[in-house]
Amino acid sequence: MTPLRIASFSADGSGGNPAGVVISDHLPDPDQMQSIAAELGFSETAFATPEGDAWRVRYYAPVGEVAFCGHATIALGAALGAQKGAGQFDLNLRDAKITVDAMQESGVWQAALQSPETWSKPLDDELAVQLLSLFSLTREDLEPMLPPTLAFAGVKHAVLTLKDRTKLAQMSYPFEPMRALMAEHDLVTVSLLYINGPRLFEARNAFASGGVVEDPATGAAAAALGGALVDMNWDGLRTGGSFEISQGVDMGAPSRLTVNVTGRPGASVRVSGAVRWM
Repeated sequence: MTPLRIASFSADGSGGNPAGVVISDHLPDPDQMQSIAAELGFSETAFATPEGDAWRVRYYAPVGEVAFCGHATIALGAALGAQKGAGQFDLNLRDAKITVDAMQESGVWQAALQSPETWSKPLDDELAVQLLSLFSLTREDLEPMLPPTLAFAGVKHAVLTLKDRTKLAQMSYPFEPMRALMAEHDLVTVSLLYINGPRLFEARNAFASGGVVEDPATGAAAAALGGALVDMNWDGLRTGGSFEISQGVDMGAPSRLTVNVTGRPGASVRVSGAVRWM
């Protein structure tokens, strides 16, 4: 049972977010999956086994199970494509059923996930202040066009948008207090965004809840953001469309995520990107 190591949302053959992928004829027991994920040390590892015409999938971070992980789904999709051929794969997650498509373009494997259904609402004021304080930020640092938001696409994400790109580059926080606050509010990541254009965002994602300081590419958060932007009718996305997220640049792991939305509030969101084998 040798884990594959695949970086998802790679930009021009470099960067991306490393994920572990284990495809086997049965799922290891939870303790073994946890041990493998901790040993790999990636933000998540996907475990998959055949289940009828679909695949049963579980995700583990170094410190526990995660209900849904976007970049590990992209890595799994590419791995299944390489083994089984390009096409669509049905995935039965712990709490939802989704799909992932695998395809090759110019010899490079790519994948596109269809997220769980989405929802969003304004982020609680007190929680927003607590998060800002941990990032050494204030309300004056926030971009008013995109207010603090709680967004969901399989798991919950807090979204804070900054008006100064320099503040994004300086992102830091005390790990244990952030992990405790995220656990208290069932947050999987905290997304810091910078708007580089109506359809282009730069992102950094704190992932203390999973035992990792930061993700260089976060597909689940991208899907949740897509749902939230539809809810807000951001730049006319209620009619459908797409936008791009650049992430990992400040970590030296440039990543690119493409997000497609139908325009229907609450609908599943499509997130796609290229992968590279490590």
